[in-house]
Amino acid sequence: MTVKNEMKVEFLSKSSNESFARVVVAAFASQLDPTIEELTDIKTAVSEAVTNAIIHGYNSDLGYINIRCKLMDTCVEIIIEDEGEGIEDIELARQPLYTSQPEMERSGMGFTVMETFMDRVEIESEKGRGTRVKMIKVIPGVHKSSKIVKD
Repeated sequence: MTVKNEMKVEFLSKSSNESFARVVVAAFASQLDPTIEELTDIKTAVSEAVTNAIIHGYNSDLGYINIRCKLMDTCVEIIIEDEGEGIEDIELARQPLYTSQPEMERSGMGFTVMETFMDRVEIESEKGRGTRVKMIKVIPGVHKSSKIVKD
């Protein structure tokens, strides 16, 4: 698949930056001319991934979150990375209602939400070294009038 455009952004793991991340990715993905529903799906998944990095990755400490996005012919690829605590058991963390911090009254639905709204979600993590979440959203309605600059 041909990359049509790409971007990257880095920001501090402050909860106030979650909405910034959501808006930046949505604005970038809008070049594929998604429907409002598709754009909402992307924003929701990004919000969950960034919130997980802030709350679980850095656990109240400050660190950096990196987002890279690539626009392809009919999809957007979003990679969200942190260098925080990492996930000990990815399969357990993917289970609905599982949370590593029940004292915070978290719902444990972050990965479930990402998997519901995106077409593919891949998680790589190493305890003590951070987590990388790669999400892909197919935009089936992409057509010739798309705003992506043709090469």
